[in-house]
Amino acid sequence: MDVKEILKKVKKGEMSINEAIEILKNLPFKDIKFAKIDFHRRLRRGVPEAIYAPNKTKEQIKKIVEEMVGKEKIFITKAGKEIYEGVRGYKNCRYYEKCKMIVIGKREKKSGNGYILVASAGSGDISIAEEAAVTAEELGNEVKRIYDIGVAGVHRLVAHADEISKASVVIAVAGMDGILPTLISNFTSAPVIAVPTSIGYGTGMNGLAALMAMLNSCSPGIVVVNIDNGFGAGVAAHLIMRKWSE
Repeated sequence: MDVKEILKKVKKGEMSINEAIEILKNLPFKDIKFAKIDFHRRLRRGVPEAIYAPNKTKEQIKKIVEEMVGKEKIFITKAGKEIYEGVRGYKNCRYYEKCKMIVIGKREKKSGNGYILVASAGSGDISIAEEAAVTAEELGNEVKRIYDIGVAGVHRLVAHADEISKASVVIAVAGMDGILPTLISNFTSAPVIAVPTSIGYGTGMNGLAALMAMLNSCSPGIVVVNIDNGFGAGVAAHLIMRKWSE
C-alpha cells in the first residue's frame, strides 16, 4: 500500500490515524537484516520493488513476501515452482509458468491507451518475451504478442507489419544473431526496446553476441536492456506508456 492509498483510507474513515502511523513508520524502507524492503519504489518510480529469486532461499523470499503483502503488489522473477508452493496461499497469488514469474496482488486496470507489442525471434525466446509481456500486462497495459518471427524466415515478420506499425511501444526479444530489433524498427516509429537472450549456440556466448549486435544496431533510437531481462523491458515499456497517457 503506497502513501497515497493510506491517506485516502484515512480520509474515508477506513483506517485510523494510529493504524496509518503504524504503517508509515516502516516507510520508506524496512530493514529485516538480510534485506531492506523499499516501500517507496512505486512512489518514486511508478512500479513496485521486485524480488529476484535466484540465489535467495525459499525462507528469505517468504519472509520478504510476508513484509510486503497487503502493502504493495509483489513481483517475484525467475522463480521456480518450489518458490510458488511456498507463497501460493496468499490472496491473489498467481504463477506464470512460461516465464517463471509469481505475482501477488490485484491485476491493475488496463489504461486503454494503445498497446505494447512483444515480439520474439524464435520459440526458444518465448520465456523471456513472456516475462516482458506479463510484467507490462500486470502493470495495466494492453499487450499483443507475435512469436517466432525471426530473420531466418523474414516473410513471417513482414506478415505482421501492420500490427507492428500501430504499436505504441515494441519489445523485440532475440538470441542468436540478435538482429530482430533492427529489422522491426523499419516498420514502426514507436520506441523499440531490444532484449537479448542467452539462447543460441556456443559462439553466442550465452547472449553476449546478441547483446553486442543490438548495441551496435545501425538503426538509431533502439534501446537495449540486459541479457534475459524481460522484466526490465516490460517495466520500461510501461513507463513510456504511462508518460504518453499523462
